[in-house]
Amino acid sequence: MEWINIFGAVFIAVIMVPNIIFTLKYKDGFENKWNNKGVEVVEQIGRFGCFGFMVVNIPGTWFGWWSDEAFAIYLIANVVLIILYCVIWIICFRNNTIFKALTLSIIPSVIFIFSGIMSRSVLLIVASLLFAPAHILISYKNAKY
Repeated sequence: MEWINIFGAVFIAVIMVPNIIFTLKYKDGFENKWNNKGVEVVEQIGRFGCFGFMVVNIPGTWFGWWSDEAFAIYLIANVVLIILYCVIWIICFRNNTIFKALTLSIIPSVIFIFSGIMSRSVLLIVASLLFAPAHILISYKNAKY
């Protein structure tokens, strides 16, 4: 059993690139117009859990891919989703629309949930189920205001 998922680490790194570029370009950062501390805490717990469990496989909570084919599907689907994520970031970089907010929150949520299911990582599934609804809700509410 492998403790480190190098593919998960690469996926996280690529997902972070547009976010880092955005942060460097807009030094004041992201303005959170919708303040709900409970949802924000759940989102952050889920976010860091997803980042961690995409990379680190904890024995007894990670059971690996069912087959080589399942692993190939995991790789192909995540690459396609990450390319889509980056393309939407590029196209919508300056826009603050509900479309941008929802797609850029739904795509990583799907990546995390799908990765957890495909790799049979209990902790990644739990973290993604915390992260996804909270992240999507926060993104939607901020775009709406």
